[in-house]
Amino acid sequence: MGLMRFMVAPPNRISAAAAARAYLVGAEQIPWVGRVQFSDGILSVTRNESDSACLCVPYPVTGRGEVTLSTGTLIERFAPYQLSVELARGKINQLRGQIVEWQTLGIQPKEHHQASLREALQHLSRAVTSQSDPAAAAQHADRAIQCALDLADLLAARYVKKVVLARRRATTPQRLPLLGGNLGSRLLRATAASQFRAAFNTASVPLKWRDVEAQEGTYHWEVPDRQIEWCHGHGIPVIAGPLLQLDDRGLPDWLAIWQGDFDNILAFVSDYVETAVHRYCGKVGAWQCAARVNIGDVLGLADEDRLRIAVRAFEITRKIDPHTPAILSFDQPWGEYMARSERDLSPLHFADILVRSGLDLSGIGLELNVGYWPGGSYMRDALDWSRMIDRWAVLGLPLWIFVTTPAGEAADEKAYGRAKPIGGPLPGGWSPQAQRQWTRQVIPLLLSKPAVRAVIYNQLCDAHAHELPHGGLLDADDNPRPAMGTLAKVRRKYLS
Repeated sequence: MGLMRFMVAPPNRISAAAAARAYLVGAEQIPWVGRVQFSDGILSVTRNESDSACLCVPYPVTGRGEVTLSTGTLIERFAPYQLSVELARGKINQLRGQIVEWQTLGIQPKEHHQASLREALQHLSRAVTSQSDPAAAAQHADRAIQCALDLADLLAARYVKKVVLARRRATTPQRLPLLGGNLGSRLLRATAASQFRAAFNTASVPLKWRDVEAQEGTYHWEVPDRQIEWCHGHGIPVIAGPLLQLDDRGLPDWLAIWQGDFDNILAFVSDYVETAVHRYCGKVGAWQCAARVNIGDVLGLADEDRLRIAVRAFEITRKIDPHTPAILSFDQPWGEYMARSERDLSPLHFADILVRSGLDLSGIGLELNVGYWPGGSYMRDALDWSRMIDRWAVLGLPLWIFVTTPAGEAADEKAYGRAKPIGGPLPGGWSPQAQRQWTRQVIPLLLSKPAVRAVIYNQLCDAHAHELPHGGLLDADDNPRPAMGTLAKVRRKYLS
């Protein structure tokens, strides 16, 4: 049994809820299943392995709210590590490594960037050498973290500017990345439709099996028919799907009677996918064949079963419509969910198996419901986002990013999902302003990454039933939130 302990100074520096979401990762950044305890200022993580590891934990940063930070690689030892010191060491080491990587792209830090790095290193040095006084060490460590994150933002902004300008010069407008929105399960009002066209250059039209075939054998295509017709009328490319969303809110209720009968489930899946693809073949620009392939705890399906279902959906789509791009999507690409339950495969391993199997995938989708838990992704800084995209890019396929983030933390009666907003990017938590800030900081970075083919905002409206609380760009009264205008500015600045 492996045990790693961390001293938190002062003991209330992190909340019990944040501590409960801490986890350990190994050299491949795959979370280990662990048991977390937080008592008397000591954070303890127990696991079956005894290898060296990095701790990932949501940590409050002055002026930023909650940010998930990681220590460097640590060995097990009897004495507890000082949490803030190790988080500062980990972030600064990550920052220095990223600076070296970006220098190879010709992005040289300026003198004031070097000065900021020196300041962060000075605070880290003082933190490390004053650990006999935990309060003083924590104060310097927190300041080092602040300096490192501020510098990371500045360097990420330089990276975005340089890469986007180079991409514009070398790429035709048709090959610039797509910025899209999910039209949801209702038709847009005229004012919302106008705002959608200003913000996005593509649209995702969901074909959720649960909505289309709520009763076995009875199909309702009215909404997607009209959405696709509207897109065609305005020259907006369409991403259709997901055809299958492998969770309890994506599959029809009547399928539950076949739990345990995989052959029949696969037959029903095949019938639905074949019907949908035949209907819209030639009318869409890309297919999202299946989503949440790696996490769907539904109908007793094991990892292997979900892989087989996803592959069947993809193969049917390819057979009927061989020329339209087709992708499969994976949820929570950092794999936070693996820290609480045994899983055979990480998200990246799932995708790698499919790529190596010889499937003619046009791309890989990554779903990130940021700032939600359970079932979402933790808040992270610019460097972590950049590194995550680079890690998935090794698969050699274009990445399609599906994101949602909240604009509030109050109860949302129209939200049917289990996830709740957690850990906003501002000290006051999630708000329309926090949603806008996150959008302004992260979306340009995603669009700048060479591996990214599209960024899709995955929940448009909160005025009707929706999965994620306050996740829409349109509020409960169908009015635009500030993030909608921000996305329109991002589109004009980076994609025109």
